[in-house]
Amino acid sequence: MTSSTPGVHHLRAAGSSLVLDARGTRVPVVVHWGTDLGALDDAALEAFADAQVPAVTASAVGAPLRTTLVPTSSDGWQGSPGLSGWRPGESGSAARHPHLRHTGTTATPSSLQVGLSDEKAGIEVVVTLGLDEHGVLESTTSLTNTGRDDYVLDHLASSLPLPDRADEVLDLTGRWSGERRPQRAPLREGTWFRGARHGRPGHDAPTVTVVGTAGFGFRTGEVWAVHHAWSGDSALRVERLPSARTVVGAGELWGPGDVVVAAGETYTSPRTLACWSDQGLDGVSARFHDWVRARPGRVRSPRPVTLNTWEAVYFDHDLGRLRELADLAAVTGVERFVLDDGWFRGRRDERRGLGDWTVDEDVWPAGLHPLVDHVRGLGMGFGLWIEPEMVNADSDLAREHPDWVLRGTTHRDPIPWRFQQVLDLANPDAWTHVRDALVALLEEYPIEFLKWDQNRDVLDAPSRPQVLATRRLMDELRARFPGLEIESCSSGGGRVDLDVLDRADRVWASDTNDALERQAVQRWTGLLVPPELVGSHVGADRAHTTGRVHDLELRLVTALFGHSGLETDLTRLDGDDLAAITRWTALVRELRPLVAGGRTVRADRPDEDTWVHGVVSPDAAEAAFAVVTRWSSGPAVPAPLVLPGLDPATTYRLERVELTGPPLAVGETLPPWWVAGSVTLPGSVLGSTGLPLPPLAPEQAVLLRVHATASSL
Repeated sequence: MTSSTPGVHHLRAAGSSLVLDARGTRVPVVVHWGTDLGALDDAALEAFADAQVPAVTASAVGAPLRTTLVPTSSDGWQGSPGLSGWRPGESGSAARHPHLRHTGTTATPSSLQVGLSDEKAGIEVVVTLGLDEHGVLESTTSLTNTGRDDYVLDHLASSLPLPDRADEVLDLTGRWSGERRPQRAPLREGTWFRGARHGRPGHDAPTVTVVGTAGFGFRTGEVWAVHHAWSGDSALRVERLPSARTVVGAGELWGPGDVVVAAGETYTSPRTLACWSDQGLDGVSARFHDWVRARPGRVRSPRPVTLNTWEAVYFDHDLGRLRELADLAAVTGVERFVLDDGWFRGRRDERRGLGDWTVDEDVWPAGLHPLVDHVRGLGMGFGLWIEPEMVNADSDLAREHPDWVLRGTTHRDPIPWRFQQVLDLANPDAWTHVRDALVALLEEYPIEFLKWDQNRDVLDAPSRPQVLATRRLMDELRARFPGLEIESCSSGGGRVDLDVLDRADRVWASDTNDALERQAVQRWTGLLVPPELVGSHVGADRAHTTGRVHDLELRLVTALFGHSGLETDLTRLDGDDLAAITRWTALVRELRPLVAGGRTVRADRPDEDTWVHGVVSPDAAEAAFAVVTRWSSGPAVPAPLVLPGLDPATTYRLERVELTGPPLAVGETLPPWWVAGSVTLPGSVLGSTGLPLPPLAPEQAVLLRVHATASSL
């Protein structure tokens, strides 16, 4: 049922709700976004909305100041406007200072479409809000130019109000091979602004911006979280005014004149996704994970154990060596073999060849067929690395089509970055050339997986045309080759967002396979992305990116909680390590339904030297946990092991799983349950009082499996 009657509208789902006051001609106001208010009739909704109207203070706007869906100065808003633009050559200020009026709201049980207009400015705006069954609020805003000349759009953001008790902000930052590092601070008057100017979200992307009650944690606190689902330049702000109004807003980030809406045309924003939780950050993750898992087109087959060749052979492609690697991969239980960088014409290092997407005849005189046939003959699928959005200056493509290098509005060569430039995929000829080259590869070889890399920021031109062109390229390839899977790799985790995951089947969270670094990267990537969509590989004992040495147990346990794989030269391992990896791949296959369907949980502990995280099945009958010591324990006796997410009324058997051998404990006398290797206790004990932990050596990982006992089922 739909309704266009003005009034107070109420969206409810999954224990949360949103109330919109759309009465009258003023821009509608969100008067509540948070906990479910229950089933309110029209009279109760109007009474509630009326009760939320604030006082008019002295020496202020002569009407109650309310945070509208599109806040502008015409409503008395003194903060950053939700909409700004102008018309070239205009003499008045109508377009520069829009005065939007409400023209009608269309409502369904799960969505609202709000119409706004300013006839003098010549613009119409439509804000669409939808609250899905998982409690994720999706917002988009479109602007139509109803005037007779161009409208230059400077800024358009989705905006949502926050209550006064939301007074602490957390988001993420980082760098290459050190992505998604948390930062948090008290929310004060002013603006917390995060702009991504990389032409991609970037390694320092905020990813999710969370505002909550002071001291919120993984399992506690009331929080409001926002993600801008866009693979290009973005701006996200949390703004608190002295008037006690607080708003969170997200939109694209543009330079002057980047977006021009011609007469009669419409611009539609990317999606802003938001959710509320009274169960801390894990509650946010549960909502986002359910949203991602339910999206159309999501691959449903079990995630295959993957071996990627990069850190095994780098650019040294040799058929005999790769066959030997594939043989050991198959023996140890690998299900997909991915040939990384170095297979195409002239590609002996990173300085040349990008853009020439044909197999190197010198290295592969018979093409990739001998390797592909061998891999598939061993029962594994075959994947290939590509980087379609970039080009090396030293390539046939750049020499033949120098005009296809993205230069923006200048004619100079952009500053080099990893010896490469951006290929202007918004140029139809360049786009068609790349499309045809990839189609030729996919038609010749039975490729089931593309590791799609993007190793350079887009700095010299607007990112929007590139993002839209890349979307079209991915969409066409997937349409022409049903079943093709794509990984979003962007010099590691530079493009991790829920826009690219409409088209990609997993993300590469970081270029580091250092297991300790990966623990942090995966912990915070999991705030947004479910674990089965995060590639997580076992690297070499000495990490390629840090030089740090870790034992195999830590590397295996770390890679278990994701889309598991290997990124190491198996030909250099001894029999014991190969046997441990074989046991591990069997465990991966056993646990992947849990990883792909369970709830991600992370324990709040009094210190940061030991992390506890896991995945719990939806019915709480099964779980797997990792206990990871990051450095030496501060106290002589570590804090008890508390396992979150279990059912207090269920009795569980907890078992310690050893993949390579017992972890290194430094205590003289170990807890009895630890020595026994198992214990049976109710969830009320495991989830509150917990169990004593022995002092473990730094950089150790312990895997625990938990099952409900037969009497509890």
